[in-house]
Amino acid sequence: MIEKGIPRHDYPVTDITGKTIGKITSGTQSPSLSKAIGMGYIDTAYSALDTELFVKVRDKSVKAKVVKIPFQ
Repeated sequence: MIEKGIPRHDYPVTDITGKTIGKITSGTQSPSLSKAIGMGYIDTAYSALDTELFVKVRDKSVKAKVVKIPFQ
């Protein structure tokens, strides 16, 4: 996650226009990285590293980006 917010199971993932492109399968606050992390499924068109996405956290779009595992 780039912005503050913890992605949770089944939260929708959207593009910049608000179109749903996937969903979160798991997420939590990482104590070792001091930030929120999550995993999910997204359309392959949005799967390139560093692609910025949005996760709907409590009806608010929170910015996130695609990274390689292990999380960085």
